[in-house]
Amino acid sequence: MHSFHKIVTKFNKMATVYQHRSTTNFNSNRLKGKVAIVTASSEGIGLAIAKRLGYEGASVVISSRREENVKKATAILCKEGINAEGVVCHVSNADQRKKLFETAESKFGGLDILVSNAAVNPSVSPVLETEENVWDKIFDVNVKSSWLLAKEAYPKLIKRGGGNIVFVSSIAGYRPMEPLGPYSISKTSLLGLTKAIAYEVVHDNIRVNCVAPGIVATKFSSAITMDETKDQTLSIVPMKRFGQPEEIASAVAFLVSDDASYITGETMVVAGGTYAHL
Repeated sequence: MHSFHKIVTKFNKMATVYQHRSTTNFNSNRLKGKVAIVTASSEGIGLAIAKRLGYEGASVVISSRREENVKKATAILCKEGINAEGVVCHVSNADQRKKLFETAESKFGGLDILVSNAAVNPSVSPVLETEENVWDKIFDVNVKSSWLLAKEAYPKLIKRGGGNIVFVSSIAGYRPMEPLGPYSISKTSLLGLTKAIAYEVVHDNIRVNCVAPGIVATKFSSAITMDETKDQTLSIVPMKRFGQPEEIASAVAFLVSDDASYITGETMVVAGGTYAHL
């Protein structure tokens, strides 16, 4: 067990090194002139994605449900030289979603990239013991709102002559985790949503892809990454470490760039080698 912890420590140090590199080794012109909306982006994976897109030249509209968090994250991005605007948005709220797109239009002139990252998991329970209201909330935010965001982004992207949509799924979408049953199913749904929309808009010069993060060390995943659960969680990860938000952001930045110009309808698994197959 002692040697196992030494391995985990080693890989976590490697992740820290990668995190530093990921914010310094990037193409600052790859997304120059592009405008991106990233939902649920005041912290964690969402904020890392907004930073990376901004580092590569995009103007970014970020959002969160709490105004205080939006202001804090926007200040962080602007301090780092990123052209950013923050909007309070609960993705299930139609008026607040509308404001996201209006802000992209009024502040930056349009929309080229949508990253749908918002997700909830209000209850930890087996699928057949989940309350109906919990099920409804998970699917309303994780699936329905992702569809609505894409639906609302579509005419904006057409207006710009094309663009990119990226849904953020999860490794749980491939291998359901016992305490996260309904959440896992909602993330599986995003894999299908990606392919369905991608095939419909391919002739509009719009690419639609998905990223499935593995177990990433964020506040959202703390229930399965804390010390008492860490060893069991890492048992399914060949790299024996948790992912970093910046590693997911790198995948998103690639997918929305011209470097991925021949990729659509696909899900990129970024999970340290964790087995992923439906």
